[in-house]
Amino acid sequence: MLRRNTLVFAVIVIIFAFAVCALVYPLFDREEMRLGLDLQGGIHMVYQADFSDVEPGTEAEALNGAVAVIERRINILGVTEPLIQKQGGDRILVELPGVSEAEKAKSLIGQTALLEFRELVVGEDGEAEWVPAAATIDGQEKVLTSGYFNENTYVGQGDLGRIRLYFEWDEEGSEISGEVTGRLIGQPLAIFLSGEPLLGEDGQPIAPIVRSQITDRGQIEGLSLSEATELSQLLNAGRIPVPLTPIYEQTVSPILGADFIDMSIKAGLIGIMLVMLFMIIYYRLPGVLASLALVFYGAVVLAIFKLIPVTLTLAGIGGFVLSIGMAVDANVLIFERMKEEFATGRTLGAAIEAGFNRAWTAIRDSNVTTMIVCVILIWLGSSIVESAPVTGFAVALLIGVLVSMFSAIIVTRTLLRLFVGTPLAKKTWLFSAHREKK
Repeated sequence: MLRRNTLVFAVIVIIFAFAVCALVYPLFDREEMRLGLDLQGGIHMVYQADFSDVEPGTEAEALNGAVAVIERRINILGVTEPLIQKQGGDRILVELPGVSEAEKAKSLIGQTALLEFRELVVGEDGEAEWVPAAATIDGQEKVLTSGYFNENTYVGQGDLGRIRLYFEWDEEGSEISGEVTGRLIGQPLAIFLSGEPLLGEDGQPIAPIVRSQITDRGQIEGLSLSEATELSQLLNAGRIPVPLTPIYEQTVSPILGADFIDMSIKAGLIGIMLVMLFMIIYYRLPGVLASLALVFYGAVVLAIFKLIPVTLTLAGIGGFVLSIGMAVDANVLIFERMKEEFATGRTLGAAIEAGFNRAWTAIRDSNVTTMIVCVILIWLGSSIVESAPVTGFAVALLIGVLVSMFSAIIVTRTLLRLFVGTPLAKKTWLFSAHREKK
């Protein structure tokens, strides 16, 4: 029995050492804990898709396409671990932790990224206006847009050092471009972005004169390097297939998030210290061992949060703190059963085994019911209610409950067993708040 307990204790020490290393050092490319918006600061936005121009039955495909394009656009900002997911059948949730340039992020997401080529037409009233340049292909009129670009645009420099945005037409775009530019030789061909003229560095609309027929590739001059680069990235990211309307937006400052972290850490430390103090005063040596098991529990749970990783929010911290209470509750059940066994005159070893065996069913039932509730909350928070705080709370609590069962049943029990057969085992007052009955 002693050899077995020593082996289990060695495994516990190894797990604890690994958990501490995971928290202190970057393991598996996890350099730090993933924090949610309420702790790290950032932007929380919800967009609603307009399916009025979408063919019935293809709404889900269009929404998936919009999510994919937004993900590629957000990558332009270099945001670490953004959250972009569908909400229901027509909404998209976007959470960008740590983003300080809120307006740029919103413009990237809301930008249609569709270049439209327009020709100058003089109306009957003598007024000139830019109208979409179109061509008739197979009996259908099609407008020349960047929707026919291959997603391989890039920025370079011309002979005189001018910035150029190079693009390439796909097969259908090549036909449309050939017909349009063929009939507009010697005339201007303006470029519009999201319904507005694309302006050059001089503030004037970009409308180059067509010198020859263009069927394969082209270039746009007049943009600054930053404008050309951003436009190239947007074009390569693709066009959002449906119009998106922002219906909710919340910005959390990093300063407020840092304050939340400080307050959460202080509250957690105070709560754990008070719990440990109570356990030690009331249960004496078992309380000390339970406190050590609680330290093990906290290190392992936080290491799991970091390695999975779990996005830690205020709600998640609440679930973690609640699971600490449940871990202590399991120890209380065990120690109370041990006190009853001591009262009947049993030895330390017999009291430990009987106390754990009698408390196990109550611990098992209470934890299993809690885990069932956690699974239900995760399901509700990720599908029906679609609430990130609900999901975060449930995930943190579920992980905490699982680790707390291991901590209470294995860690505390092993530590207590190590005292069996030692001189301390004869001092029963160290193991019970009640004196032995004579």
